[in-house]
Amino acid sequence: MRLRAGASTDIGRVRTRNEDSYLAEDPLFVVADGMGGHRGGNVASALTVDTIREARPPWDPTGGALVDAVRRANRVVHERSASDSELRGMGTTVTLLQTSGGAGLIAHVGDSRAYLARGRELRQLTHDHTLVQQMVDEGKLSPEEAGRHPARNIITRSLGLDEDVDVDELSIELRPDDRVLLCTDGLTAMLEVEEIRQVLDAEPDAQGAADTLVALAVERGGEDNVTVIVVDVEEGETEADPVNAGTVAAVTAGTAGTATTVATRTRPADAKAMIERAEARAEASGPAPEPSAAPSPPRAFRWRRLAVWTASLAAVVAVALTGVRVYVDRQWYVGVEGGRVAVFNGIPAHPLGLTLSRVEIVSDVPAAAAERLQPWSGLAAGITADDRASAEAIVQQIRADVGAAGPASPGST
Repeated sequence: MRLRAGASTDIGRVRTRNEDSYLAEDPLFVVADGMGGHRGGNVASALTVDTIREARPPWDPTGGALVDAVRRANRVVHERSASDSELRGMGTTVTLLQTSGGAGLIAHVGDSRAYLARGRELRQLTHDHTLVQQMVDEGKLSPEEAGRHPARNIITRSLGLDEDVDVDELSIELRPDDRVLLCTDGLTAMLEVEEIRQVLDAEPDAQGAADTLVALAVERGGEDNVTVIVVDVEEGETEADPVNAGTVAAVTAGTAGTATTVATRTRPADAKAMIERAEARAEASGPAPEPSAAPSPPRAFRWRRLAVWTASLAAVVAVALTGVRVYVDRQWYVGVEGGRVAVFNGIPAHPLGLTLSRVEIVSDVPAAAAERLQPWSGLAAGITADDRASAEAIVQQIRADVGAAGPASPGST
């Protein structure tokens, strides 16, 4: 039995940076969707992919080695986040497939997904770790309502936020003509499952299917980065194609267009080198710096020139500050104010001691009661929202969850 794989990614139409990373290296296939703002998401997803690749987990039918590799990646991301204030709070989803003969193992954290296409059926293998999926599981929302809910982007489990993480793991039987699809939520947020199934059914080539799915998601709006890996299972012996030869594809998308694919051979590396590669990848996905001007020859000092230079600098600073203010004014999050759950306009960060947010609403919900509940344990650091309505919806959900949990026991903290 042999595998043929295709992978594709795109920055989408809304984002300015691609925070997805992926790995396509038979027998290991990984997608990771980073989060954290600035360059944190880039670093988190790239670190995760690099760590799993360097771990090279041996085949273990119990799934233990694969889960251990994911937990190792979680520790690497968490430690990097704790050591750098610019990366504080970064995290990433991860969904991966490992194969051996006719068997496959899936490991999963977050809301990226794995699907199995067999015949004309497309079955979701993974379970989303999101607030709305939790509400669906509890019977509070229908699947249709979940797709439109303002809190649909809130993830309840990801790599990097805590020292340890629970990892979902399952095993699957692989048969000839099966297709496994790994994707970030940039695909599933834009396309219905039936549309995905139709593309997989119509496009016989794995690379063609991956390209078509990504292009269709971008055409529908491209509201997020979108990354897709399609793995085809075929009869026959493994061939020395780019995937089966041990090539790793790692994504850096830059500021526009489709991703640049960087191919390297698997090789041992220490943690420092791995982090340096991940951060270099994150830097590469940002805007290129302006080339510095060549030094000019010494000239006589002129007050007029100094005045012009000073005025120009002041204008640049004013424009930059205006841009920052416009950006900040469009951001919303839910945090803590005076011991209560509150809605903030701005971002939960304090660069150089500056406050970049203001309180809009202080609710009657005790923050301590909310933080005892697993989905809201990171409340103090801020839970970002798409807009004010989404932030208010989060507060309402916190209120409902706190009420359902009831008062804390006398011995609880």
